[in-house]
Amino acid sequence: QLYRDARECLTLLSQRLGSQKFFFGDSPASLDAFVFSRLAPLLKAKLPNGKLQQHLKSLQNLCNYCTSILSLYFPWDGGEPPASAPRAAGTDSGEAEEDPHKRRNQLLSVLVGLVAMLGYAFLSGIVSIQRGGTGPAGHQPIALEEEEEEE
Repeated sequence: QLYRDARECLTLLSQRLGSQKFFFGDSPASLDAFVFSRLAPLLKAKLPNGKLQQHLKSLQNLCNYCTSILSLYFPWDGGEPPASAPRAAGTDSGEAEEDPHKRRNQLLSVLVGLVAMLGYAFLSGIVSIQRGGTGPAGHQPIALEEEEEEE
């Protein structure tokens, strides 16, 4: 029953799309993003049971729809990496650096996290900074050495 409903849904989507480039004309809408997010994995993934995938492949306009969106918004999908992230060649270990600025991005994310945590600590009153001179109510702050001597 589930496969039957899914096949019917794909057929209805195919009929609704017709020969248009997108569901509502020449420019994509949120429905196109939603439908593509469901169809592309079904079309591209290797599945243990390919009944539904075969039905999708028989609906040529939906296949063309997915291929068009992939080439328009994901031009590197054919195995080519995006130009902004070239792969390192000639590495013996086989681990190519996917992102040339990976270390910088990691460091920046750690710094942003630290700043956020410190900001929260200061704003919530967990940590406070007292300026030198006199403390609250005019008393001098006790230094560590003085505190040990008093005990």
